[in-house]
Amino acid sequence: MPVDPSIEALLDHVNAHPLPRIIDTDPRILRELNRQMGATAVLPEPIEVGSVENTTLPGPAGRIPVRIYRPDGSGPFPTVVFFHGGGFVVGDLDTHDDVTRRMCRDVNAVVVAVEYRLAPEHPFPAAYDDCLAATRWIAEHIDDYGCRRDRLAVAGDSAGGNLAATVALTFRGEGRPLAAQLLVYPVTDFIGDHPSRTENANGYFLGTQDVLDLQHLYAGHDPALRGSFTVSPLRADSFAGLAPAIVATAQYDPLRDEGNAYAQALEDAGVDVFARTYAGLIHGFLNLFPVSPAADAAVTELYTQLKHQLRGSARR
Repeated sequence: MPVDPSIEALLDHVNAHPLPRIIDTDPRILRELNRQMGATAVLPEPIEVGSVENTTLPGPAGRIPVRIYRPDGSGPFPTVVFFHGGGFVVGDLDTHDDVTRRMCRDVNAVVVAVEYRLAPEHPFPAAYDDCLAATRWIAEHIDDYGCRRDRLAVAGDSAGGNLAATVALTFRGEGRPLAAQLLVYPVTDFIGDHPSRTENANGYFLGTQDVLDLQHLYAGHDPALRGSFTVSPLRADSFAGLAPAIVATAQYDPLRDEGNAYAQALEDAGVDVFARTYAGLIHGFLNLFPVSPAADAAVTELYTQLKHQLRGSARR
């Protein structure tokens, strides 16, 4: 299937103005370029939710900024801890504000978006440590959030999908139950080679060289570190007992096959998995729903699946 026409127009513009090599560019410049590109696909008006609060949570290196989205109504609600994408190097609470507002509205859940520390200033394990600390805090203080003790989920896209997967693995190891994990085109493997890295190496916004550069900035080159489950969740020793998963990949994404491999590994271990590769879409489609009907349909399906997973009898 060809690239969705709405997205193809965006790609034509991006490909006509090549971005600088990531590894050779000041990360502050990369972040500004990311914000500028993201501004072309934002909603004209923010999605309305019950309330939005900017605050902080305690973390291993100081306070962690978070943004809490609450639905209309009195609850109790499920809670989703969301980690933004951006290759561990770019992205923040604002770049994914449309995404998290819509998640709050469509899933009818409290969404806590986490602004973790970024590489290369803060390489691994900074992002993982921040996301794990934030999720632990929310789990231990759930009455301050959605109040549904049995309905806590993690979610993220790209690098954020990696962080959601690694937090879910760690929670499983600690005996802390999660109700669901939503992994959108997640980074799952820092040491493997997958056909989609060659098939979709160039021309689809995220290139294979970009992936390699970002992986190096986050986790260096030590094979032992890169192969640990806290960096490469696909390399975990076991996937049994993990939270039900929703795993989404895109046809034209160099990360497609490692995301699909992760979904298969979970399913083989007996985990309840909803997996979908979205035809005609590219890496980053979660942010493109304001400009692409195909991306909008994909986001609708994913959020519907997450809402379904978070249903259940309320227990306090």
